[in-house]
Amino acid sequence: MFRRKLSALDYHNPAGFNCRDETEFRNFIVWLEDQKIRHYKIEDRGNLRNIHSDEWPKSFEKYMKDVNCPFKIQERQETVDWLLGLAVRLEYGDNADKYKDSTPDGAKNTENTAKNAEPLINLDVNNPDFKAGVMALANLLQIQRHDDYLVMLKAIRILVQERLTQDAIAKASQSKEGLPVALEKHILGFDTGDAVINEAAQILRLLHIEELRELQTKINEAIVAVQAIIADPKTDHRLGKVGR
Repeated sequence: MFRRKLSALDYHNPAGFNCRDETEFRNFIVWLEDQKIRHYKIEDRGNLRNIHSDEWPKSFEKYMKDVNCPFKIQERQETVDWLLGLAVRLEYGDNADKYKDSTPDGAKNTENTAKNAEPLINLDVNNPDFKAGVMALANLLQIQRHDDYLVMLKAIRILVQERLTQDAIAKASQSKEGLPVALEKHILGFDTGDAVINEAAQILRLLHIEELRELQTKINEAIVAVQAIIADPKTDHRLGKVGR
């Protein structure tokens, strides 16, 4: 858990450091004070350097107080992490000109990848502007209102992907030639006594059937969209957030 900070400080064994090993831990504290923190004058570091002394824990506890470490001596991992953070800050302060323009290797790529993978991860769902924007989009796209604004935003995304992409718009824009319909093959089921009215009734029935089919298609699309939202393991509606 300390590998990155140890590497930044040029520690000789960042991957294998074990703070639970007493000897290794004491040597590490001496190295940290001698090389990075340098809170004591050289002549005042004798007790801390005497790692084989039975009094070393007391010397280390005093050292923690002197550097204003907020943790107790028993909280070893927290103490090590805090001391490493202090050392990194001091190291940066001593070499500010060297580090101010540097960029970690792959940092930009990693950041961009993370943003692309989880575009909703940093959204503040309680922000009034966010809620207003989602509601405006939902009204514009005629999407059913939901108490969870993230669910609404997810539904908006699905609709945009399926219906408003360039391919979807191009496909919808293509003209469709209607097929000729032979009215005599469609039985009306009743007779008005007037051939013209019978034909008009047949046409109305066919139009009604077409409307029912279109409605069923929209219902199926809505079901698919809801299932896609519910089945997404990265969306937790109870917590009101996206991401593991």
